[in-house]
Amino acid sequence: MTASTTLPLAGKTALVTGASRGIGAGIAQELARQGARVAITYWSSPERAESVVREIAEAGGSAVAIRANNAESAGARQGVTEAVAALGSLDILVNSAGGGWFEPFSDASDEHIEQTIDLNIRGTLYTTHEALKHLPDGGRIITIGSVTAESIPFPGGSVYGMSKAALVAFTRGLSRDLGERKITANIVQPGPIDTEGNPSDGPAGDYMASLTSLKQFAAPKDVGALVAWIASDQAHFMTGSIVTLDGGWTA
Repeated sequence: MTASTTLPLAGKTALVTGASRGIGAGIAQELARQGARVAITYWSSPERAESVVREIAEAGGSAVAIRANNAESAGARQGVTEAVAALGSLDILVNSAGGGWFEPFSDASDEHIEQTIDLNIRGTLYTTHEALKHLPDGGRIITIGSVTAESIPFPGGSVYGMSKAALVAFTRGLSRDLGERKITANIVQPGPIDTEGNPSDGPAGDYMASLTSLKQFAAPKDVGALVAWIASDQAHFMTGSIVTLDGGWTA
C-alpha cells in the first residue's frame, strides 16, 4: 500500500497559525501524522516552534516554522505568503493563533481589549483573507474558537468570549461566500484543554474540570484529531458548522 492510500491527508499542505505550543502544536502534529506537509507560525517562541518541527520530522512528517505576528494585518498576511512559498501550495488553513485575558470587564485595560481583538478577530480575518488567494476549490478553513462563545459560567470572560463568538458569525458567513468554490469553513470550540497556559493541575484546574460532564480536561491531540477529520475528504459536506469539543461544558 502506498502512502497516498493509507494517509488521509497525503499530498495536502496545511498552515496552522500559533502552533509553537498547546492546541496549535497538537493540531500541526496530527495533520502531519496523517500525511500533510505543514507550516506553523509563531511569534515569541522560536525554540518551541523548532521543537514542534523537529518532533514532526522525527515521526516521519514534514514541517517548517515561520515567524509571523498574527496580531497585525501585515504579519498575518506574511505568515500565509511565506507558508505558500515554503510548501508550494496551500490546501488547509487552521486559524489557531489566539489569546486573551480573563478579568472583570470593568478592570480590563484598553491594551488588553485591543490585543484580544487584534489576535483573535483581526488576525483570523486577515490570515483567511490572504489564504483565499491560494486555497484551491475544495480547500479547507478551520478556525479554533472557544466554548466561551457559547457559555461563560464564571465572571471575567466577557471580552475573550466576545472575540470568540465573532468567529462563529465569520465562519457561517464564509461558508456562504465560499460555497460555490466548495471551500468549507468550520469552527471548533474546545472546552478545557490541558496546555501550558491552562494546565489541568493548575490553580483553576479542578474548577474548570467540574464544569464539564466528564469532570476532566482533554489533550491537544484530541483537538488535532477532530481538526484532521474536518480537513479530510470525509468531511466534504460539512461547512458552516460549529463543533464543540468540551466534555459536556455546554450540555
